[in-house]
Amino acid sequence: MTAPIIAFDIETIPDVEGIRRVCDLPRDLDDAAALEWFAQKRRAATGGDFTPHYLHKVVAIGCAMRKDHDFRVWSIGDVEDPEPELLRRFFDGIEKFTPQLVSWNGSGFDLPVLHHRALVCGVPAARYWDWGDEDKEFKFNSYLGRYHTRHLDLMDVLAMYQPRAGAPLDGMARLCGFPGKLGMDGSEVAAAVARGELREVRNYCETDVANTMLLYQRFRLMRGELSAEEYAQELGLIRERLAASDAPHWKAFLAAWDVA
Repeated sequence: MTAPIIAFDIETIPDVEGIRRVCDLPRDLDDAAALEWFAQKRRAATGGDFTPHYLHKVVAIGCAMRKDHDFRVWSIGDVEDPEPELLRRFFDGIEKFTPQLVSWNGSGFDLPVLHHRALVCGVPAARYWDWGDEDKEFKFNSYLGRYHTRHLDLMDVLAMYQPRAGAPLDGMARLCGFPGKLGMDGSEVAAAVARGELREVRNYCETDVANTMLLYQRFRLMRGELSAEEYAQELGLIRERLAASDAPHWKAFLAAWDVA
């Protein structure tokens, strides 16, 4: 049995409590004021207000898995689950399946965030962190080596590891005839969560991993791993499984795919 392929993506919000602790802010300072103070500090120091990786709090993890004769997409855990539980379930899946991980900018964002937050939350992940001490195969192909393929950051590979050559997921998906992003983008996640729309954020994350999986299958075709017929079968399977769902975000995804 071959290892499953899992495309993954995370959604995050600023860790306000972490910002208070790191910056020693007054406890009675409300969230909005704390975030504005921190944004101003970041703008003064860096010219932008992007929150550093270790101060991102994970609120959703989406996965698309291609295994044996099946394909499915889901959000890890339940809407009510706290961050440590989402992290634990993600790394438990790696422990159980040792999958081929696929991401879009996972090396630049998703995995560093997951690393920092797993450390903060005390989440073990022995299989993921193996450099070859336990499994000798991991010495030559681990999840941690940038030029290893057990985790494939598709954006990084296509850009030849050159930051200036990176491309957005939405743009590449649309250029290849796939739906691209639907509903929102990453910059809108924090506001959506604040409005109590975490389910919508999870749905958005799921469509991102579906786009990532579609691009990965296109990549497999390009490098000769799939024939044209096999590639068409992969896309047909993905479409069939998504069409079996009554969820509105998948209906919108398929409608966008039809006109892409």
